[in-house]
Amino acid sequence: MAKYFGFVQFDFAGTLPLADGRYLAGSPEGGDETVLVLQRLSAPVLGERRRRRGRSTPAEPEPAPVAITRATVVRAATPFENPTDAARWLDQACEAEETVEELAGEATATLNRALHAQAVAGADPYGRQLTPEQAERVVLAYGSGEEAADGRFTDAREVDLRPRSASRRRKREEELRPQERVAAVLRGRDQLDACETLLLRARADLDAGRAREAALQLRIGLEALLTELSGAVDDPAHEKDMATLRERQEAAASDSTEDTLAICERVLRRRRVLRS
Repeated sequence: MAKYFGFVQFDFAGTLPLADGRYLAGSPEGGDETVLVLQRLSAPVLGERRRRRGRSTPAEPEPAPVAITRATVVRAATPFENPTDAARWLDQACEAEETVEELAGEATATLNRALHAQAVAGADPYGRQLTPEQAERVVLAYGSGEEAADGRFTDAREVDLRPRSASRRRKREEELRPQERVAAVLRGRDQLDACETLLLRARADLDAGRAREAALQLRIGLEALLTELSGAVDDPAHEKDMATLRERQEAAASDSTEDTLAICERVLRRRRVLRS
């Protein structure tokens, strides 16, 4: 009897550097196998040769067609013996918003692992990473092995992962007012500190499970933060956190990366809020 597999499917606008096909992924400890299936859909038709000279275009041109890349992440390690069990899993998974977000996050992490590996293997310093919210369409589904391998399904539910107005993420975005700072940076009225970039890279590495890279990024990011934000704001909590970070500067090892990085992020967040 054919087995059935649950999976998460994303449709992303544009193309990805990974070639279409099927990729088998597993955890470093072994097991937990997943299958990543990439399919390029609705790709715009390109000319046979690249024009060296520009050509005239209408004053109000029609939008160019956009390619869609479909990424299907199949939970191959936990198959279902029959469609009834698979349907029950799908219903239960879609009942709780936290479960949907967790499944989408796990699936995106698998895709980002492949994109990161492609960037490093291809010596591409501008490698792309994705979030579930960037997808044009997100589907939780199940199907037979043959269906899943082709991006098809027996049954599916389309889910909406856009942040709600009352969500923690939206509140945080509104609190930090990123658009105002973007405008200030572009006009030369503000500048981005080196520690901000370095600590963002540390967070991305840590969230992706790259503990060694995160610890290295944190080490230099912490050094930059202690230099750039010394006396940045007149606030007792700021001074307390800075003192804690100075004590941890020599011990920014992998076992304390999460806690130390969280304090660094709190320092940056406090400065942004107080400045605004």
